[in-house]
Amino acid sequence: MKKIGIGFIGTGFTRKVQMPAFLNCEGVSLVSVASGSIENARSAAAEFGIGHFTADWRETASHPEVDLVCITTPPKLHKEMVLFAIGSGKHILAEKPMAMNVAEAIEITEAANGKPYLALIDHELRFLPGRQKALTMIRSGEIGKIRHARYYFEAPHRGDPNVAWNWWSDKDQGGGALGAINSHIIDSFNFFLGSEISEIFCQLQTNIKERRTSTGEVCPVTTDDQANMILRFADGENTQDATGLVSVSMTDGVGYKNEIEIFGSEGAIRIGHRGDVLISKLGEGEWKNVDVEMIEPAGDGADTGFSRGFNAFAPQIITAIREGSTEIEHAATFEDGLKVQRVLDAARQSDATKKAVNIK
Repeated sequence: MKKIGIGFIGTGFTRKVQMPAFLNCEGVSLVSVASGSIENARSAAAEFGIGHFTADWRETASHPEVDLVCITTPPKLHKEMVLFAIGSGKHILAEKPMAMNVAEAIEITEAANGKPYLALIDHELRFLPGRQKALTMIRSGEIGKIRHARYYFEAPHRGDPNVAWNWWSDKDQGGGALGAINSHIIDSFNFFLGSEISEIFCQLQTNIKERRTSTGEVCPVTTDDQANMILRFADGENTQDATGLVSVSMTDGVGYKNEIEIFGSEGAIRIGHRGDVLISKLGEGEWKNVDVEMIEPAGDGADTGFSRGFNAFAPQIITAIREGSTEIEHAATFEDGLKVQRVLDAARQSDATKKAVNIK
């Protein structure tokens, strides 16, 4: 059996989650890793037994033994890298947000259309068994027509002013909470509700306004570390005059929280960061646990749910490549990434104008 070769561009998230998860899959070879820092590429290669490392991402994206390219870089670099990988005839798994703006997202999506390869966005939370169980419950009408969806996200470590300035603090590179976190939340709403966001009011906030670089230079933070949204959803099979509320903070809170609650005419569902599910039927007045499978995390990083989701996602990617499929059930496509990007652009417009924005 020929091994599926994987190339990685970036050594942050991929080193903590993607590489360990793919190593858990049968018939896989970690072929190449690229980083802007050759030392990061070298150390990642040594840790995971990767034969080729480089500071030139094009070498990884065009490597003859690479079947799948995982792009885990700042959003500023996504368009160039994805287009090059498409031109090199590779399957692609790109990080979110897929681009810097809608125009770039359209260009990427159109370039991938009709190609005989996977073109996916890494919204791995879709693959938590609990989320898929909740999806089935919602779509089968267990909580009735959806009226409201609420999402809370807290990861307060960036409230520490000693966290160093890097690309995450730089608007021009696509950093900030809106792109990093709210993109996942928007996709979660699209996944569960089956209806897109039709109107958004967004308020962005920068609480830590400057940070020091690794060399000690003080630089302004030009991105948001708090991103809150008030939403309306289009009416659909599962939604009726539905609204949404999103609270995201990378600086406030007492610990990690990543939780969605969906309220319908017949009850409500709550989903936690590991994929744990609770339901409360109309009139019961309390939450009851739903039995769901729990996937183990990949790697030894913080158990935020993302590594659990990717551990479930990775083998399905390998199976699809081996079988020549260009689709994976529940996986986020470039078209899904474009839908998220439209909301992100509208969110920035809303913040700038201090007005609600209709999304078409």
